[in-house]
Amino acid sequence: MRTREERYDLVVCGGGLAGFCAAVAAARHGAKTCLVQDRPVLGGNSSSEIRVSPQGAANFHAYARETGIISELLIEERASNHEHQWTNSVWDLILYDMAMRTDGLTVHLNTSIASVDVAEGRTIRSVTGRVAASETELTLHADLFIDCTGDGIVAELAGCEWRMGSEGRDEFMEPHAPALPSADVMGSSIYFRAVDTGRPAPFKRPEWAHSYEDASFFYEKGRIPEPGGGYWWLELGVPWHTIYDGETIRHELTRHLLGVWDFVKNKDPRLKLKAANYAIDWIGQVPGKRESRRIMGEYIVTEHDLTNVTAFADEVVFGGWFIDLHSPGGLLADVSEPTAVAGHEHSVHMNKSFVGPFGLPLRAFMARDASNLLMAGRNISVTHVALGSVRVMGTTALMGQAVGTAAAVSLKRGEPVKRLTAEAIAEVQQTLLRDGCFLPGRRNEDPSDLARSASVSASSEAVMSAMLPADAGETHDGASGRDVLRERRGQWIAVDGGELEKLSVCVSNLSDREQTLQVCLTPVEHIWEYRVRPQNPAAEACLTVPPGERQWIEWPVRLPAGWMAEGYARLDAAANPNLVWHRAKRPEPGLVSATERGGGRMRRFEEGVAMSLRIEPGQRCYRAEQVISGVTRPHRSTNLWRSDPEAGLPGWVELRWPEPATLQIIELTFPGHLLRDFRFYPAAYKAPECPRDYAVWAWQDGVWRELLQVEGNYQRHRRHKLAAKVRTDRLKIVITATNGSPSAELYEIRCYES
Repeated sequence: MRTREERYDLVVCGGGLAGFCAAVAAARHGAKTCLVQDRPVLGGNSSSEIRVSPQGAANFHAYARETGIISELLIEERASNHEHQWTNSVWDLILYDMAMRTDGLTVHLNTSIASVDVAEGRTIRSVTGRVAASETELTLHADLFIDCTGDGIVAELAGCEWRMGSEGRDEFMEPHAPALPSADVMGSSIYFRAVDTGRPAPFKRPEWAHSYEDASFFYEKGRIPEPGGGYWWLELGVPWHTIYDGETIRHELTRHLLGVWDFVKNKDPRLKLKAANYAIDWIGQVPGKRESRRIMGEYIVTEHDLTNVTAFADEVVFGGWFIDLHSPGGLLADVSEPTAVAGHEHSVHMNKSFVGPFGLPLRAFMARDASNLLMAGRNISVTHVALGSVRVMGTTALMGQAVGTAAAVSLKRGEPVKRLTAEAIAEVQQTLLRDGCFLPGRRNEDPSDLARSASVSASSEAVMSAMLPADAGETHDGASGRDVLRERRGQWIAVDGGELEKLSVCVSNLSDREQTLQVCLTPVEHIWEYRVRPQNPAAEACLTVPPGERQWIEWPVRLPAGWMAEGYARLDAAANPNLVWHRAKRPEPGLVSATERGGGRMRRFEEGVAMSLRIEPGQRCYRAEQVISGVTRPHRSTNLWRSDPEAGLPGWVELRWPEPATLQIIELTFPGHLLRDFRFYPAAYKAPECPRDYAVWAWQDGVWRELLQVEGNYQRHRRHKLAAKVRTDRLKIVITATNGSPSAELYEIRCYES
């Protein structure tokens, strides 16, 4: 056995999305970093070995996509991948390419951590791994370590406290917790893919595979099959141990998978004809694991932090997946997931499970029993119930970037990572924001950002006056359509603080009698205000809708200037199953809708659509000043500059300082990829609203001089370092082409001297 030793500032163990983002973030901020992964590819559950698409808060909340490093990766994946909703080797290569291009980052693949050297005082000195097929033992020394192994193997070998199983309800009084504690955990799954061969493709079940005969096991228990494969509910755990019995679980999953495919192909009364030409193309043989050890940290996140949206001073991550607790046993249980039964979207259990968006504290990522160990991923300090929400890969990627950034700040400042001062934690937060992340409780307050002291003007500004209805005849219309007002529906409106004379909605009356449309307009705090009846409505009315289709029903609200400050109001329409409120052809930026889902709460309507609307006078909600609002997505306002689409391109926005400033770094945040979950975007997708071609100009010696020019952009966050510092009192961003939008659009400009 060959032995080798290496020395780093930081060692990150585990190369899933949490570990990957931690390592890249730390290296980008100057820490000499090593990433250790026990598989031949990066990405963990999202890799081509397992193929679970990264998901997160945007699956339930409009404009809640995770940004930062994970956004860079997923935007690149959509732009370059030929497949939709299937991660593959294109994704592997995108991760590997970023790792290879990151200065200060060393990657060791196929290396499993076997031992940990711990000094007195619970300080980890090194980890030792074995490199598969190389007969090499690799010892890695560092000042800091991050455990992103999922199973928490570094913490386990270092003697840290951990939990595994389900806490009883009495311990934290969590509504979703079982009455009594147990060893129950969520199980593991394997995916498979089937393709249409264009001709009959018979399948014979192997004798050793499981046999399924009962259609009710699938269709009455929420396990709905489709010919193409990719079933999350092919899951097993209890009675096996998800760590020690991992190989047994893999084998059992394969047995059940082949049995399920046999049912689909040969027995399913609904699918066997449709599946006749389908053949299995790929079967995963690395189970995707949901739960095992949870390392105890300086803070334990509970269900209450998610439902009450605790305001953490050390907030470094946000999440928003629902409390998704799969049944112990998976396929061996009555249902694999309590929310997956028929009609689940309106079930009491499902309504209780929706949470977020919420913040998570840095303390939850600090191992309690080791002085220099952080963690990110599904092994962080949470209860079993809270894990049901925070375990998804969009959220764990943010965890990784947060702890990688915290490690780099700790090393740079010379402060122990578990004793970071309030000033250091603020630096971590501001660094995350500067790197493109979003924190619900924080905005850009970076004193080095010179753009914050500038005045802003633009070539033009879009005015929000109408969202026209989708074309007649779409399936959303009619008595069975999805736009029927079966429950209360709300539409967010961005207002500029001026007067509001009239609102109009496009409605069809499906009956032969006049109907009443009850409406209410209420100022709300932010875009995720889901209370069915927010406090203090500004106006209410009962509007009369005569029989007929696609009518604009006017509401003269007559609210004076100052009726509310600039921000969001929500227009609600009460339930009336005789009425259809037609959706808009497309949402205007930052304007979305929600629908009532019980329990006094709403949730995002459909995949993030808007309802048809007219507003008089038009609202100036896309003003140029938004580029220095400090927030880079719709939240408490649109936070977006948008040029008038009628003015055409180019469009520009200009910063002007009272005295000349010295600049070398220009950072821009563009729109795109925020509204919906990653899976809703097609293959080879580039966000239409994202600028494609743009240039940066500075006013010098009485003329405009071009500093840089970019063509072919589709990324959201761009950082440009000029070859030399520039002294100027005026800077202009000129957008000459987009990837499809008629408007130039921009969330943020930052400027730095160095």
